[in-house]
Amino acid sequence: MIVVDAERCSGCRRCETSCSFFHSGRVGRSRARIQVVKVEETGIDLPVLCCQCRERYCLKCPESALAVGPQGQITASPTLCTGCGLCEKLCPLGAIEVRDEIPRVCDLCGGAPRCVEACTLGAIRFEPQCSEAVSLKEARRASKGLKPEEKRLRHAIEETRSLRRRWHQERSG
Repeated sequence: MIVVDAERCSGCRRCETSCSFFHSGRVGRSRARIQVVKVEETGIDLPVLCCQCRERYCLKCPESALAVGPQGQITASPTLCTGCGLCEKLCPLGAIEVRDEIPRVCDLCGGAPRCVEACTLGAIRFEPQCSEAVSLKEARRASKGLKPEEKRLRHAIEETRSLRRRWHQERSG
């Protein structure tokens, strides 16, 4: 599982660059399976990617194009996928986007996540032994009907709420 520490993220987007280049041989946000979201109101950046949630909503794919790999990662089959977008719609975090009729979702780069290697600030860590999957039931309710980018922003705001509160207390106290 990849763990994100928002307090350490500078918003440099090296994780996105490394991810997109590894998976496509090209650099570009639309090719990355990790998206850095900037919460403009606070200036906080948060990388958003598949957290291998307990519910695995994306596996409700009608074509069985998504599966769980040996490390708990989600794998997408471009030959089975019809590009229907149900996985994108069901992901509460906006961590899956269908581009060119293929779901883009973190696959842990085969066990050596390039985003982790690229992050020199330690904002992204790979913890392969972590087996405690996060529940996204609440996030799912709150994100119904939102586009992937809206889901990512909503998630970033929620995930950084306590960090913002602590920073505010430190400044005023």
